[in-house]
Amino acid sequence: MQEWANQLCENRQFGSKMTDSKYFTTTKKGEIFELKAELNSDKKEKKKEAVKKVIASMTVGKDVSALFPDVVNCMQTDNLELKKLVYLYLMNYAKSQPDMAIMAVNTFVKDCEDPNPLIRALAVRTMGCIRVDKITEYLCEPLRKCLKDEDPYVRKTAAVCVAKLHDINAQLVEDQGFLDTLKDLISDSNPMVVANAVAALSEIAESHPNSNLLDLNPQTINKLLTALNECTEWGQIFILDCLANYTPRDDRESQSICERVTPRLSHANSAVVLSAVKVLMKFMEMLPKDLDYYGTLLKKLAPPLVTLLSAEPELQYVALRNINLIVQRRPEILKHEMKVFFVKYNDPIYVKLEKLDIMIRLASQANIAQVLAELKEYATEVDVDFVRKAVRAIGRCAIKVEQSAERCVSTLLDLIQTKVNYVVQEAIVVIKDIFRKYPNKYESVIATLCENLDSLDEPEARAAMIWIVGEYAERIDNADELLESFLEGFHDESTQVQLQLLTAIVKLFLKKPTETQELVQQVLSLATQDSDNPDLRDRGYIYWRLLSTDPVAAKEVVLAEKPLISEETDLIEPTLLEELICHIGTLASVYHKPPSAFVEGSRGVQHKRLPGSAGSGESESPDPGSAAGVTEAPPAVIPSQGDLLGDLLNLDLTPTTTTGPPPPASSGMQMGAMDLLGGGLDSLLGGDIGGNSAMGAAFGAAPASMPTSFNAPVSGGLDDLFDLGGGVGMPMGALNPPKAVWLPAMKAKGLEISGVFVRRAGVIQMEMTLTNKAMSVMSDFAIQFNRNSFGLAPAGPLQILTPLSPNQSIEAALPLSTVGPVMKMDPLNNLQVAVKNNIDVFYFSCQYPISMLFVEDGKMERQVFLATWKDIPNDNESQFQIKDCHLNSEAASNKLQSSNIFTIAKRTVEGQDMLYQSMKLANGIWVLAELRVQAGNPNYTISLKCRAPEVSQSVFQNYEAVLKN
Repeated sequence: MQEWANQLCENRQFGSKMTDSKYFTTTKKGEIFELKAELNSDKKEKKKEAVKKVIASMTVGKDVSALFPDVVNCMQTDNLELKKLVYLYLMNYAKSQPDMAIMAVNTFVKDCEDPNPLIRALAVRTMGCIRVDKITEYLCEPLRKCLKDEDPYVRKTAAVCVAKLHDINAQLVEDQGFLDTLKDLISDSNPMVVANAVAALSEIAESHPNSNLLDLNPQTINKLLTALNECTEWGQIFILDCLANYTPRDDRESQSICERVTPRLSHANSAVVLSAVKVLMKFMEMLPKDLDYYGTLLKKLAPPLVTLLSAEPELQYVALRNINLIVQRRPEILKHEMKVFFVKYNDPIYVKLEKLDIMIRLASQANIAQVLAELKEYATEVDVDFVRKAVRAIGRCAIKVEQSAERCVSTLLDLIQTKVNYVVQEAIVVIKDIFRKYPNKYESVIATLCENLDSLDEPEARAAMIWIVGEYAERIDNADELLESFLEGFHDESTQVQLQLLTAIVKLFLKKPTETQELVQQVLSLATQDSDNPDLRDRGYIYWRLLSTDPVAAKEVVLAEKPLISEETDLIEPTLLEELICHIGTLASVYHKPPSAFVEGSRGVQHKRLPGSAGSGESESPDPGSAAGVTEAPPAVIPSQGDLLGDLLNLDLTPTTTTGPPPPASSGMQMGAMDLLGGGLDSLLGGDIGGNSAMGAAFGAAPASMPTSFNAPVSGGLDDLFDLGGGVGMPMGALNPPKAVWLPAMKAKGLEISGVFVRRAGVIQMEMTLTNKAMSVMSDFAIQFNRNSFGLAPAGPLQILTPLSPNQSIEAALPLSTVGPVMKMDPLNNLQVAVKNNIDVFYFSCQYPISMLFVEDGKMERQVFLATWKDIPNDNESQFQIKDCHLNSEAASNKLQSSNIFTIAKRTVEGQDMLYQSMKLANGIWVLAELRVQAGNPNYTISLKCRAPEVSQSVFQNYEAVLKN
């Protein structure tokens, strides 16, 4: 469609009035017949008019493919306008009429040698747009000539045609040597040819990330920088994006490139400016900060970014999203430009909110007074959403700039005095965070907050106020009355408020036990006996058991000192920020997500990093105590699949020396940071926290409606929590399928290979039978794997020590490691193998059961299981049915354990057994499962949760195979 638009626009330069509506208004019954007659007319003008009508009909969606031969006959003309129209028609219908399209080939070839360079370029461009294999063969020779044409317009068109041809038939382009010709065009004397060659090579490199097509070196970079000054704006963008992929050798080269790119910052096109900013942001990483030029460059970057904010709102928004990233990486660039981010009255809401975010990021002790005055002004606006954000922003300022906290609290109190309902509620929410950041400092304002208790109607504000009352109950004389007023409508409150109220009343009870005993009994009864919400019930039961069993422990848990909240909770994670900086000026920088998160398809998306930052302190691994500790090393199933067996052709088939198991995946879960009170699965903890204490009698025993396991006596501590008293059982022998024929003799010159994958004592083995069905002796065997989803690779050479005689078979066991190169395959467990012997190299594909990758230490700790299940997004959960399975839950558990699928917990709910299981893949990916087994029902339900949901289907298939074996 883009091609049509471009060519229709180009027709205007030949004086054609394509805006004439007459071509679009014909409604005659015999339209096709009449057009056919006009196309075969002897009059050139009539023929041209007919083609225009055909194109008009095609544009509005009418099917005019029946006129294909008649339109093709019009190609033999000297009229450039007519020729363009015919080529436009051909591009659209060649795919549906490939046999007819061949008729046009001779004209294409002839036009590629026309004296007029416009016609030569038009012919080669059209041939590249016709995605028909039969025509592609005829395109090679004309394209080769056009790539070396004397006219630069033809060469630049041919360069783009190579990329289009590569998309249709990559192998053909490589065989014909077009890629080398394209690389030569980077040295072309015409800057537009250079830009198009770079664009074409970049496009091809995207679909082959590891091909190293753009072999960038100082000489090439110099040529690109020379062409940069004379290119069109889009040519400049292609070259700048290419430069951004280059890593300079040292800081001198980095400075030299920056100096030559800096003039692009003053370009009128915002895309050129952002591409230049991307290059400079990347190369600045290599410049010493004490260098004079570094400071100069920082000053030069600010004005163009500020200028972008004077464009129309949509462009402003894109600029602001990019500036947001830049400010997080280098706030010093815009630290003196706070005023340009002040909101204008006529800014759209999306621009206002983005400006507000950047203002907070730039807030410092030097400008906080200015920022607060501005924010206070915003809080009186009419736009409710914007006012809410402005009030929150004041709170963020207090948390970020400690010296301003008192002024921020004072501003918030002024806003509360306005008695505007939504302002008051937002203020209370942010004051809660300020209390967390600065404990025992601003509690004097609590009285003012309590005055507004009756006006709170939003769940978040009510929950915040309840938290404040519970946290500072000892300072509030009538805390019990305040909380009791909330309790009156307990069942009408949202879950967020109910949970907070439950915790607050338990806190109050622990601080004032004698006065609030009835109140806590009442809330625990409401939460456990009268509520349908599992989260609320679970938390209520845990508090009940804690209080009745060990009040001292309850005090330590519930009244524990809370960690201070961080200054910036919404900063982008450093490694992701580095990648986004490398994508400035693209959609990734607007979404604030890496391309791999929203680009689908077969093309591999490379993860980019800033130079020189790999060893810097900023990108070190996160603190093992962080709450996100369960997120293991990134799953190795992410890279996408390239050519099927293409990479095998270049493999070195000499015996490999790779040995040793993969490095262990680190788990940095901080147990103390886990919220055991707030998740649906927490009822699993209801095993045996029973017992009595001195306070038990006064407090009251557990309610009769609690699950029986809650009343169980203390026996084996945590070991018996999950009602697995008898253990899970001993392995019954893992699933061992028979050998399958992987390589038939007829496809491998007499060599037949059959085999099976097994896991023995923690080692994956490929057990093979090699049979010689040829008439000659076979020897010198070697084996190699293509890149695959889980990095499977031979851990040693293929041990076949004696020659394989005719009609002889030999057994071989090849140990495998999981430290090879990784590439996502389809299906995920597909493995492509090359086997070499003294006769030839042979290729085959086979599939390994994913259970081979389940490691022996895949049994997760109970608490870690709960935290991980809650931490994995619900979108990553998959549910499957296993039909016709007649095992009870214990037999199923025993059988699965033999495949390293471990049962963590078992519950029985209304006659249905629920097994909670974990398994760990060799590359560190954890898979969690909930298996539901109903007595008498042969159909099981399994829910799988995993951070890499691509593996869920394979894991389900493995469950099915094991349970039905």
